[in-house]
Amino acid sequence: MPDVFADLVGQDEAVTELRRAAAAAAAVLRAGAADRAPALVAAGPTSAVEPASAPAGMDPSAGMTHAWIFTGPPGSGRSVAARAFAAALQCVHGTGCGECPGCRTTMGGTHADVRLVVPEGLSIGVSEMRALVLRAASTPSGGRWQVVVIEDADRLTEAAGNALLKAIEEPPPRTVFLLCAPSTHPDDISVTIRSRCRVVPLRQPPADAVAEVLVRRDGIAPDVAQWAAAAAQGHVGRARRLARDPEARKRREAVLAVPRRLTGVGAAFDAASALIEAAEAEAEASVTESDTTERAALETALGAGGTGRGAAGAMRGAAGQLKELEKRQKSRATRAQRDALDRALVDLAGFYRDALTMALGAPVAPVHTDTAALAGAGAQKWDAEGSLRRLEAVLACRAAIEANVKPRIAVEAMMLALWKG
Repeated sequence: MPDVFADLVGQDEAVTELRRAAAAAAAVLRAGAADRAPALVAAGPTSAVEPASAPAGMDPSAGMTHAWIFTGPPGSGRSVAARAFAAALQCVHGTGCGECPGCRTTMGGTHADVRLVVPEGLSIGVSEMRALVLRAASTPSGGRWQVVVIEDADRLTEAAGNALLKAIEEPPPRTVFLLCAPSTHPDDISVTIRSRCRVVPLRQPPADAVAEVLVRRDGIAPDVAQWAAAAAQGHVGRARRLARDPEARKRREAVLAVPRRLTGVGAAFDAASALIEAAEAEAEASVTESDTTERAALETALGAGGTGRGAAGAMRGAAGQLKELEKRQKSRATRAQRDALDRALVDLAGFYRDALTMALGAPVAPVHTDTAALAGAGAQKWDAEGSLRRLEAVLACRAAIEANVKPRIAVEAMMLALWKG
């Protein structure tokens, strides 16, 4: 069985750093029992285990710290790296062997001492963060580490970030915080939190590395894997989805057909509506089953269908909990719609990037090999400047939606800009 870092594609430098840190963390546990184990210091990116606990000859900069930030573009494997490192910390060998109970339960999401925060809505609220910090302060049940993994830490509200900051400033002796964010820019993570964490930068993995993992792990045919890796622009999750899901391929084809549909103002608005509706349909399909299951489970827990004394009264008093569930599900649906729309915009940006590189005569491979001829025709028609303006319009649309502009308004403005050039 491969070790826990096997699926971290194209990140050799990061894997080396994390392996060394896991070894240092294991050395801390070996060096002293509970009353002698030194706390991890909070001195920032170069924090290290106290020298007395580090193995002889180990570079102090490779030591363990109590807080980490994994940064990188979408698809680079931020959450994969954080989970793999959490498993290595819980590994009985301190290496992330992938075979021991600590590794298997962490990677399976069932380890009692690993808290995983995956935001379903548009943000992570202060109440959720306070509850998490309180639980993370407890002593590890397995005798190793309490690990808190926060995916999409850039979605922390200001109040939630302040609650997390207090915990990072005064961390419990055996608690480790692993945060994932696109970058260390203040728009993504607060300066004060960043200053107390070690940063692990990840890069966009090359297409060949993504294709290799699709073949090895998922059994996908090599030619399909190569195509999907290139089309997904290094995003491992999207590459797997394109390779295995016919519906995902159909949605991509519809998006890449947009440039030739923009023949006038009316066509631009029609294309915008089609793009929005496709994103809504994809999002609805992805959340409907889980929404139904969650509601049924909550109603059963509250006594739905019961015939005993007080069952009807219990259901009448459960309106608040059901309303809270509906609120969370609505927020999750909104997030799913925006994620689906963003995937479409990334594909569209790839098309105009191909047109730009062809107009410039750049010796680089196209992102979308199956629409290379269409991109080449566009390059001849628009030239490099026109292709660049169209690419910038797509990127501006993504930024506007991220800034909470109504998606329909942002997409309509983009389509008009693409038509006008």
